[in-house]
Amino acid sequence: MTKGSPVIPQPPPKPFIGNVTDVDSTNYGPIFKLDFPNQNFIVLSPWEGVNEVCDDKRFEKSIEDDLDQLRAAVNDGLLTSRGESEENWGIAHRVLVTVFGPLSIRAMFGEMHEVATQLALKWCRQGPGARLDMSEDFTRLTLDTVALCSMGFRFNLYYSENLHPFIRAMAEVLTEAGKRTQRPLHKMFYRSADKKFQSNIDLLRSTARRDLLSAMLNGVDAKTGKTMTDESIIDNLITFLVAGHETTAGTLSFMMYNFLKNPETYRKAQSEVDEVIGTGPVKLEHIPNLKYVNAAIRETLRLSAPINAFFRRSKENTTILGKYLITPNDQLLCFLGVSHLDPAVYGPSADIFEPERMLDESFDRISREFPHSWKPFGTGMRACIGRPFAWQEIMDDPSYELKILETLTVRPKDFYVKARPRGGITPIEMEARLTGSFVDHAALNAAVAKDVQPKTTLGRELAIFFGSDSGTCEFVAHKLASDAAMHVFNPSIAPLDSAKDALPTDGPVVILTASYEGKPPQNATQCVEWLEAMDGGGIEGVNYAVWGCGHTDWVKTFQRIPKLVDSRLEALGATSIIPLGHTDAKDRDVFSDFEAWSENTLWPAIKAKFSGSKGIDTAISALRVSFSMPRISSLRQDVKEALGTEARCLTKGSAFGEKRHLGLRLPTGINYTTGDYLTVLPHNPREVVNRTLRRFSLAWNAHVFIQTTGPTSLPVGMSVPVSDVLSSYVELSMPAAKRNITTLAQYATDPVVRSGLSDLASGENYESRVRDKKMSVLDIVMANPTLALPGEYFLAMLPPMRVRQYSISSSPLADPGLATLTYSVLNEPALSGQGQHNGVASSYLASLRPGDKIQIAVRPANGGFRLPKAKDPTPCVFIAAGTGNNLAPALLFFGCRSPEGDDLYREELDEWEAHGAVKVLRAFSRNSDQSEGYKYVQDLLWKKRESVGRFWGQDTKIFVCGSSKVADGEKEALIKIMLERGTAGMTTKEAEAWFEEQRNERYAVDVFD
Repeated sequence: MTKGSPVIPQPPPKPFIGNVTDVDSTNYGPIFKLDFPNQNFIVLSPWEGVNEVCDDKRFEKSIEDDLDQLRAAVNDGLLTSRGESEENWGIAHRVLVTVFGPLSIRAMFGEMHEVATQLALKWCRQGPGARLDMSEDFTRLTLDTVALCSMGFRFNLYYSENLHPFIRAMAEVLTEAGKRTQRPLHKMFYRSADKKFQSNIDLLRSTARRDLLSAMLNGVDAKTGKTMTDESIIDNLITFLVAGHETTAGTLSFMMYNFLKNPETYRKAQSEVDEVIGTGPVKLEHIPNLKYVNAAIRETLRLSAPINAFFRRSKENTTILGKYLITPNDQLLCFLGVSHLDPAVYGPSADIFEPERMLDESFDRISREFPHSWKPFGTGMRACIGRPFAWQEIMDDPSYELKILETLTVRPKDFYVKARPRGGITPIEMEARLTGSFVDHAALNAAVAKDVQPKTTLGRELAIFFGSDSGTCEFVAHKLASDAAMHVFNPSIAPLDSAKDALPTDGPVVILTASYEGKPPQNATQCVEWLEAMDGGGIEGVNYAVWGCGHTDWVKTFQRIPKLVDSRLEALGATSIIPLGHTDAKDRDVFSDFEAWSENTLWPAIKAKFSGSKGIDTAISALRVSFSMPRISSLRQDVKEALGTEARCLTKGSAFGEKRHLGLRLPTGINYTTGDYLTVLPHNPREVVNRTLRRFSLAWNAHVFIQTTGPTSLPVGMSVPVSDVLSSYVELSMPAAKRNITTLAQYATDPVVRSGLSDLASGENYESRVRDKKMSVLDIVMANPTLALPGEYFLAMLPPMRVRQYSISSSPLADPGLATLTYSVLNEPALSGQGQHNGVASSYLASLRPGDKIQIAVRPANGGFRLPKAKDPTPCVFIAAGTGNNLAPALLFFGCRSPEGDDLYREELDEWEAHGAVKVLRAFSRNSDQSEGYKYVQDLLWKKRESVGRFWGQDTKIFVCGSSKVADGEKEALIKIMLERGTAGMTTKEAEAWFEEQRNERYAVDVFD
């Protein structure tokens, strides 16, 4: 102790037992010391002291005392590890961060809902007279949930009278771990207890060891290259079971107690559940909207944290509270039972259950003003609690006063409740509501128009498989599925890899796939390899059709994968319904070609073979729409959220167009490599959405309620803002299909308009006036104001919103969690003659600002479009753009318009050039006098053919990024260079053949238009 440092207060210790009897004392001020037989520690209780020792720069976690004893059961698992000093902790932490990330937890919702449904039905079936043990029931709920979600293991606790032996063993281990730190005598006096302690530990470890899915936790640690050991896997599985379920069960029990002791809060929670969920099943999208229930969970964790204390220790000698000397040997106990009730933070009502104080805005304010004032253990398992209960409950004993059962966690003891369903619903009705099969006829009649037709029973199964990286084939797969209802087929959609070993024989199979430089898409690789590896028959009885998407710039590999799939299926015994269909994205409209193929070839062949019949004369007869005004929204979930960090314009003046730079902080666990793509799920421009709303006389805040008997990507069975549907779920600017125009003609009351629309749908008129001018359904209905088209028919004509793909313009070497996009904003007069055409994705990206969130996914580039590995001496030639590693000799040919207007990233490129990383050669199309007289990159490439040829002789790799015109120009220039420098007498045809041989090996192209 230094001179002048005051002594930390301490109650007088008693012989042998020290301060054991003083543990519950709150009379010693903000800091005091306690002596136990085997452990001494310093207690901090008010917020001020807890806040100070939560500073990770000065203090760190300590696992002394109870947690140290628990290491006998789970060794160096995440809960009991001493941290970075133990290698297993680092490996487990990095591996499990991705395995149990936010997206994985969201994917567990189905299992969570299943187990919660079992509890709700148990209470309902036992009747209003049954005494329900809350602690035991919530223990069954949480252990079943955690075991099922984390390990795929079912305890099935609601189907047995007694709790699983694992629970008894776990409770006794936790209790004994706490007792062992307070023993006043030598351990020789506790041999019987020690023997039982070890027996229980053996049971815990054997339960985890039997898990069939524990092998899923053997991911490779990116830092060390190691996997988790078998022992570490078991340690952490037990940790998840114990920490994940014990703490949550206690929290749920305390929350139920708080609700029933404060009936007004319970009524508010019920009201919120009624508003957000209604009488249907709980869905994932409901959870964020249960604001009051979430606040009640926070308030419960504040008042009754299941683990009400944790240990810290200083990293070096220091003082706390401005005067008390602390050393690294001192164990600092942060006592949440006092700090969570500090009036300085929570006011004079700090000891009262008031969920309102924990609503988001108030909670955020408290967290800002009083850091570390809310520190309950285990709050990360929030996704498996908060399931609202749609009935009232009353205490079995209204005079019940809270009694606490303590192990290493706390929970109410002897807390019984009687439950009575609200509204008098029966267990059968309850089950129907929880599973989503309940139909509220009164509500349905109020929501749906009187002329709604009864649901049609669909016919045979139709299996649709897609192979897609950019989203095009996935998009047309959903389009085909949406058409299936009118042809009386029941469709299913899945990635092509799902067809491996599982091609159905009970109906037609349609495969839609692309080739990516001759290779299958990422979600089709396994199925293609399976088909190639099979020998002989094996899939007789499969009836299939294949449609391929490709680009003839890739001459040697055009339609390679669709052709391979088609030929292998036939060779293995499957029956082809129709010949292979395909489109060429180079000069054809993919979606128009697909519509023509499906309508004119596929569906007639399927119906002829499978005796299908056309149900109704319109593709959208299954869709039923009514509008209302309740406040419920719906969110997309097929991509993850990135955060905008930087947004700036790269060009000067409108003459050069608008080219922009966008920086994005990627979600945790999302990585990329130089050359990869970022797919973006955009929103339609607000101007286009407003235009649509005006056409149908709808307010921006109007809601739509959608029902359908067939598959759809629209939000069904709930009321959502129509502006949200138009902005987020459908394409408003895609060219209208012929079928759409024919349907529009049926709603024209003016004979002139009807005739004009019929002409518009005819062959040549459609090509020149609709497809070539990109005239959308919206353009057509806007141009014909007398067209009396119902809103549901318009909505059903619109294709689902698809993702757009952009090349990532940054390198992960600078920051692996940061990706940038460099893009042009499309804003030009519409070819249809109706106002401006705003690019959907580019306009959306341009609207983003730092702090905005965007839904994205990373798609890997094909193997050919990869930089040489580090220290590889292979030279590189970049055309149009360059990113990447510390390179061997590199040339960058960069085309733009003017050095003053759109010489993108000039400062960065100048710096790289100064360091010798790259030689930049620019072509200015509007200021060619500043680029040696050359306007275009291909001209500059020809001018510098000596340098290019010299590089080529060193096995250089050439990367081209740009439009198809840029790629074609570079191809011509390189063929000319080869003709000049190649073998004497080489013909143009031979040079072109040579060029094709270089694709994906030494010449890689990333084309975007």
